[in-house]
Amino acid sequence: MTTHLLKTPEVDLAYDVHGPLPAADGHPPLVMIGQPMDAGGFSTLASYFPDRTVVTYDPRGLGRSARNDGRVDHAPGIQAADVHAVIQALGAGPVDMFASSGGAVTAFALVAAYPDDVTTLVAHEPPIMPVLPDARAAEDARAGVRDAYERGGWGAGMATFIVMTSWRGEFTDDYFAQPAPDPAAFGMPTDDDGSRVDPLLSDRSWAVSSYRPDIDALGAARTRVIVAVGEESRDTFTGRTSVATAELLGQEATVFPSHHGGFLGGESGYAGQPEAFAHKLREVLDDAR
Repeated sequence: MTTHLLKTPEVDLAYDVHGPLPAADGHPPLVMIGQPMDAGGFSTLASYFPDRTVVTYDPRGLGRSARNDGRVDHAPGIQAADVHAVIQALGAGPVDMFASSGGAVTAFALVAAYPDDVTTLVAHEPPIMPVLPDARAAEDARAGVRDAYERGGWGAGMATFIVMTSWRGEFTDDYFAQPAPDPAAFGMPTDDDGSRVDPLLSDRSWAVSSYRPDIDALGAARTRVIVAVGEESRDTFTGRTSVATAELLGQEATVFPSHHGGFLGGESGYAGQPEAFAHKLREVLDDAR
Protein backbone atom coordinates (compact mmCIF):
# COMPACT_ATOMS: atom_id res chain seq x y z
CA MET A 1 0.00 0.00 0.00
CA THR A 2 1.16 3.52 -0.78
CA THR A 3 -0.33 6.64 0.81
CA HIS A 4 -0.72 9.89 -1.10
CA LEU A 5 -1.72 13.44 -0.21
CA LEU A 6 -3.49 15.52 -2.85
CA LYS A 7 -3.19 19.16 -1.84
CA THR A 8 -5.72 21.73 -3.04
CA PRO A 9 -6.47 25.25 -1.74
CA GLU A 10 -9.48 23.88 0.17
CA VAL A 11 -8.38 20.47 1.42
CA ASP A 12 -5.50 18.03 1.72
CA LEU A 13 -6.98 14.73 0.54
CA ALA A 14 -5.34 11.56 1.84
CA TYR A 15 -5.80 8.40 -0.20
CA ASP A 16 -4.28 4.92 -0.22
CA VAL A 17 -3.49 2.76 -3.23
CA HIS A 18 -3.37 -0.97 -2.61
CA GLY A 19 -1.54 -2.44 -5.60
CA PRO A 20 0.06 -1.11 -8.79
CA LEU A 21 -1.05 1.67 -11.11
CA PRO A 22 -1.92 0.96 -13.82
CA ALA A 23 -3.54 -2.18 -12.46
CA ALA A 24 -1.64 -5.34 -13.28
CA ASP A 25 -4.71 -7.47 -14.07
CA GLY A 26 -6.20 -5.18 -16.70
CA HIS A 27 -9.18 -4.25 -14.52
CA PRO A 28 -9.77 -0.62 -13.62
CA PRO A 29 -8.92 0.42 -10.07
CA LEU A 30 -11.62 -0.41 -7.55
CA VAL A 31 -12.33 2.72 -5.49
CA MET A 32 -14.06 2.23 -2.13
CA ILE A 33 -15.65 5.24 -0.44
CA GLY A 34 -17.84 5.91 2.58
CA GLN A 35 -19.07 8.86 4.64
CA PRO A 36 -18.50 9.52 7.49
CA MET A 37 -16.34 6.40 7.27
CA ASP A 38 -12.74 6.98 6.27
CA ALA A 39 -10.30 4.66 4.50
CA GLY A 40 -9.75 2.51 7.58
CA GLY A 41 -13.28 1.14 7.38
CA PHE A 42 -12.48 -0.67 4.13
CA SER A 43 -9.34 -2.50 5.26
CA THR A 44 -11.07 -5.86 5.67
CA LEU A 45 -13.03 -5.64 2.42
CA ALA A 46 -9.94 -4.57 0.47
CA SER A 47 -8.05 -7.59 1.78
CA TYR A 48 -10.42 -9.87 -0.15
CA PHE A 49 -9.36 -8.25 -3.46
CA PRO A 50 -5.62 -9.04 -3.56
CA ASP A 51 -5.80 -9.33 -7.35
CA ARG A 52 -7.30 -5.85 -7.80
CA THR A 53 -5.78 -2.42 -7.31
CA VAL A 54 -7.98 -0.93 -4.58
CA VAL A 55 -8.09 2.77 -3.72
CA THR A 56 -9.52 4.14 -0.46
CA TYR A 57 -9.61 7.71 0.82
CA ASP A 58 -10.52 9.91 3.77
CA PRO A 59 -13.36 12.31 2.91
CA ARG A 60 -12.83 16.03 3.40
CA GLY A 61 -12.64 16.90 7.08
CA LEU A 62 -12.44 13.26 8.21
CA GLY A 63 -9.47 11.13 9.16
CA ARG A 64 -6.29 12.46 7.60
CA SER A 65 -7.97 14.82 5.11
CA ALA A 66 -7.67 18.25 6.69
CA ARG A 67 -9.93 20.91 5.25
CA ASN A 68 -8.92 24.53 4.77
CA ASP A 69 -12.24 25.88 3.49
CA GLY A 70 -13.57 27.14 6.82
CA ARG A 71 -16.59 24.83 6.68
CA VAL A 72 -17.70 21.99 8.95
CA ASP A 73 -20.59 20.53 6.91
CA HIS A 74 -20.43 17.50 4.64
CA ALA A 75 -22.02 18.23 1.26
CA PRO A 76 -22.28 15.51 -1.43
CA GLY A 77 -21.47 17.86 -4.31
CA ILE A 78 -18.26 19.06 -2.67
CA GLN A 79 -17.20 15.55 -1.76
CA ALA A 80 -17.97 14.37 -5.30
CA ALA A 81 -15.57 16.99 -6.63
CA ASP A 82 -12.95 15.67 -4.20
CA VAL A 83 -13.40 12.09 -5.39
CA HIS A 84 -13.18 13.33 -8.99
CA ALA A 85 -9.86 14.99 -8.14
CA VAL A 86 -8.55 11.75 -6.64
CA ILE A 87 -9.59 9.78 -9.74
CA GLN A 88 -7.83 12.30 -11.94
CA ALA A 89 -4.72 12.07 -9.78
CA LEU A 90 -4.70 8.28 -10.22
CA GLY A 91 -4.44 8.73 -13.98
CA ALA A 92 -6.11 5.36 -14.42
CA GLY A 93 -9.79 6.14 -14.86
CA PRO A 94 -12.54 5.39 -15.40
CA VAL A 95 -12.76 3.31 -12.21
CA ASP A 96 -15.03 0.75 -10.66
CA MET A 97 -16.54 1.98 -7.39
CA PHE A 98 -18.02 0.47 -4.26
CA ALA A 99 -19.67 3.22 -2.23
CA SER A 100 -21.45 2.64 1.05
CA SER A 101 -23.83 4.73 3.15
CA GLY A 102 -23.02 8.44 2.76
CA GLY A 103 -20.33 7.41 0.30
CA ALA A 104 -23.07 6.07 -1.97
CA VAL A 105 -24.68 9.51 -1.89
CA THR A 106 -21.33 11.09 -2.83
CA ALA A 107 -21.08 8.56 -5.65
CA PHE A 108 -24.49 9.53 -7.03
CA ALA A 109 -23.37 13.16 -7.07
CA LEU A 110 -20.09 12.11 -8.71
CA VAL A 111 -21.73 10.17 -11.53
CA ALA A 112 -24.23 12.97 -12.14
CA ALA A 113 -21.51 15.63 -12.36
CA TYR A 114 -18.66 13.59 -13.87
CA PRO A 115 -20.31 10.85 -15.95
CA ASP A 116 -17.03 9.58 -17.42
CA ASP A 117 -15.34 8.83 -14.08
CA VAL A 118 -16.97 5.52 -13.16
CA THR A 119 -17.55 2.36 -15.17
CA THR A 120 -19.61 0.43 -12.59
CA LEU A 121 -20.98 1.86 -9.35
CA VAL A 122 -22.24 -0.40 -6.58
CA ALA A 123 -24.13 1.99 -4.29
CA HIS A 124 -24.69 0.24 -0.97
CA GLU A 125 -27.54 1.49 1.22
CA PRO A 126 -27.59 5.24 0.46
CA PRO A 127 -29.39 6.94 3.41
CA ILE A 128 -31.42 9.49 1.43
CA MET A 129 -34.71 10.56 2.97
CA PRO A 130 -36.48 12.31 0.07
CA VAL A 131 -37.11 8.98 -1.71
CA LEU A 132 -39.21 7.64 1.20
CA PRO A 133 -43.00 7.90 1.40
CA ASP A 134 -42.57 8.91 5.06
CA ALA A 135 -39.79 11.39 4.34
CA ARG A 136 -41.13 14.04 6.71
CA ALA A 137 -41.34 11.56 9.58
CA ALA A 138 -37.82 10.34 8.77
CA GLU A 139 -36.61 13.94 9.03
CA ASP A 140 -38.27 14.20 12.45
CA ALA A 141 -36.54 11.00 13.54
CA ARG A 142 -33.21 12.40 12.33
CA ALA A 143 -33.83 15.58 14.31
CA GLY A 144 -34.50 13.43 17.35
CA VAL A 145 -31.00 11.95 17.05
CA ARG A 146 -29.48 15.45 16.84
CA ASP A 147 -31.55 16.63 19.81
CA ALA A 148 -30.52 13.65 21.96
CA TYR A 149 -26.89 14.30 21.08
CA GLU A 150 -27.20 17.99 21.94
CA ARG A 151 -28.86 17.19 25.28
CA GLY A 152 -26.80 14.26 26.46
CA GLY A 153 -23.65 13.89 24.40
CA TRP A 154 -22.27 11.09 22.27
CA GLY A 155 -23.70 8.10 24.15
CA ALA A 156 -27.24 9.47 24.17
CA GLY A 157 -27.01 10.45 20.52
CA MET A 158 -25.59 7.12 19.39
CA ALA A 159 -28.19 5.13 21.33
CA THR A 160 -30.94 7.16 19.64
CA PHE A 161 -29.25 6.70 16.27
CA ILE A 162 -29.18 2.92 16.75
CA VAL A 163 -32.87 2.89 17.65
CA MET A 164 -33.68 4.99 14.56
CA THR A 165 -31.65 2.95 12.10
CA SER A 166 -32.87 -0.40 13.43
CA TRP A 167 -36.57 0.57 13.37
CA ARG A 168 -38.52 -1.68 10.99
CA GLY A 169 -40.87 -0.03 8.55
CA GLU A 170 -42.11 3.55 8.37
CA PHE A 171 -41.60 5.98 11.23
CA THR A 172 -45.05 5.89 12.81
CA ASP A 173 -46.48 7.35 16.01
CA ASP A 174 -45.28 4.22 17.80
CA TYR A 175 -41.70 5.14 16.96
CA PHE A 176 -42.01 8.64 18.38
CA ALA A 177 -43.87 7.41 21.47
CA GLN A 178 -40.88 5.38 22.64
CA PRO A 179 -39.02 6.53 25.74
CA ALA A 180 -35.52 7.87 25.26
CA PRO A 181 -33.11 4.92 25.05
CA ASP A 182 -30.61 4.26 27.82
CA PRO A 183 -27.08 4.50 26.39
CA ALA A 184 -25.84 1.91 28.88
CA ALA A 185 -28.24 -0.64 27.41
CA PHE A 186 -26.27 -0.37 24.15
CA GLY A 187 -22.88 -0.39 25.81
CA MET A 188 -22.52 3.36 25.25
CA PRO A 189 -21.03 5.82 27.75
CA THR A 190 -23.47 7.76 29.89
CA ASP A 191 -21.08 10.61 30.62
CA ASP A 192 -20.84 13.68 28.39
CA ASP A 193 -17.45 14.93 27.19
CA GLY A 194 -19.00 18.17 25.91
CA SER A 195 -18.13 17.58 22.25
CA ARG A 196 -20.80 18.25 19.63
CA VAL A 197 -18.87 17.83 16.37
CA ASP A 198 -19.70 14.21 15.45
CA PRO A 199 -20.71 14.24 11.76
CA LEU A 200 -23.09 11.31 12.20
CA LEU A 201 -25.02 12.62 15.20
CA SER A 202 -24.99 16.38 14.62
CA ASP A 203 -26.60 18.20 11.71
CA ARG A 204 -23.27 18.49 9.87
CA SER A 205 -24.17 15.66 7.50
CA TRP A 206 -27.85 16.50 6.97
CA ALA A 207 -27.00 17.49 3.40
CA VAL A 208 -26.18 13.82 2.84
CA SER A 209 -29.46 12.39 4.09
CA SER A 210 -31.43 15.24 2.44
CA TYR A 211 -29.83 14.64 -0.96
CA ARG A 212 -32.13 14.18 -3.96
CA PRO A 213 -30.48 12.00 -6.61
CA ASP A 214 -30.61 13.32 -10.16
CA ILE A 215 -32.31 10.30 -11.70
CA ASP A 216 -32.14 11.69 -15.25
CA ALA A 217 -28.40 12.36 -15.01
CA LEU A 218 -27.74 8.94 -13.50
CA GLY A 219 -29.74 7.30 -16.27
CA ALA A 220 -27.92 9.25 -18.97
CA ALA A 221 -24.42 8.47 -17.69
CA ARG A 222 -22.38 5.64 -19.15
CA THR A 223 -21.94 4.28 -15.64
CA ARG A 224 -23.73 1.09 -14.77
CA VAL A 225 -25.38 1.93 -11.44
CA ILE A 226 -26.29 -0.95 -9.13
CA VAL A 227 -28.11 -0.22 -5.87
CA ALA A 228 -27.30 -2.74 -3.14
CA VAL A 229 -29.20 -3.58 0.05
CA GLY A 230 -28.29 -5.87 2.95
CA GLU A 231 -30.41 -8.96 3.38
CA GLU A 232 -30.78 -8.18 7.11
CA SER A 233 -31.68 -4.52 6.68
CA ARG A 234 -34.28 -4.39 3.94
CA ASP A 235 -37.04 -3.12 6.27
CA THR A 236 -34.86 -0.64 8.14
CA PHE A 237 -34.24 3.00 7.23
CA THR A 238 -31.26 2.46 4.90
CA GLY A 239 -32.77 -0.68 3.45
CA ARG A 240 -35.97 1.16 2.58
CA THR A 241 -34.06 4.05 1.02
CA SER A 242 -32.09 1.56 -1.07
CA VAL A 243 -35.19 -0.19 -2.38
CA ALA A 244 -36.89 3.14 -3.14
CA THR A 245 -33.83 4.51 -4.94
CA ALA A 246 -33.49 1.36 -7.02
CA GLU A 247 -37.14 1.67 -8.05
CA LEU A 248 -36.57 5.25 -9.19
CA LEU A 249 -33.71 3.95 -11.35
CA GLY A 250 -35.95 1.26 -12.84
CA GLN A 251 -34.27 -1.67 -11.11
CA GLU A 252 -34.61 -3.95 -8.12
CA ALA A 253 -32.09 -3.50 -5.33
CA THR A 254 -29.39 -6.18 -5.45
CA VAL A 255 -29.30 -8.12 -2.19
CA PHE A 256 -25.93 -8.41 -0.42
CA PRO A 257 -25.08 -10.47 2.66
CA SER A 258 -25.53 -9.08 6.15
CA HIS A 259 -26.50 -5.55 7.19
CA HIS A 260 -25.56 -1.89 6.66
CA GLY A 261 -22.00 -2.65 7.73
CA GLY A 262 -21.91 -6.06 6.09
CA PHE A 263 -18.40 -5.58 4.69
CA LEU A 264 -16.84 -4.72 8.07
CA GLY A 265 -14.49 -7.04 9.90
CA GLY A 266 -14.48 -7.91 13.59
CA GLU A 267 -12.19 -5.02 14.46
CA SER A 268 -15.02 -2.58 13.81
CA GLY A 269 -17.33 -3.59 16.66
CA TYR A 270 -20.14 -3.91 14.09
CA ALA A 271 -18.94 -6.95 12.20
CA GLY A 272 -20.77 -8.18 9.16
CA GLN A 273 -19.95 -11.05 6.81
CA PRO A 274 -17.01 -9.55 4.90
CA GLU A 275 -15.92 -12.68 3.05
CA ALA A 276 -19.42 -13.39 1.73
CA PHE A 277 -19.91 -9.69 1.05
CA ALA A 278 -16.68 -9.53 -0.97
CA HIS A 279 -17.72 -12.61 -2.95
CA LYS A 280 -21.02 -10.95 -3.87
CA LEU A 281 -19.30 -7.68 -4.77
CA ARG A 282 -16.85 -9.49 -7.02
CA GLU A 283 -19.73 -11.34 -8.68
CA VAL A 284 -21.65 -8.13 -9.33
CA LEU A 285 -18.59 -6.35 -10.73
CA ASP A 286 -17.73 -9.29 -12.99
CA ASP A 287 -21.31 -9.51 -14.25
CA ALA A 288 -21.14 -5.84 -15.24
CA ARG A 289 -18.40 -6.54 -17.79
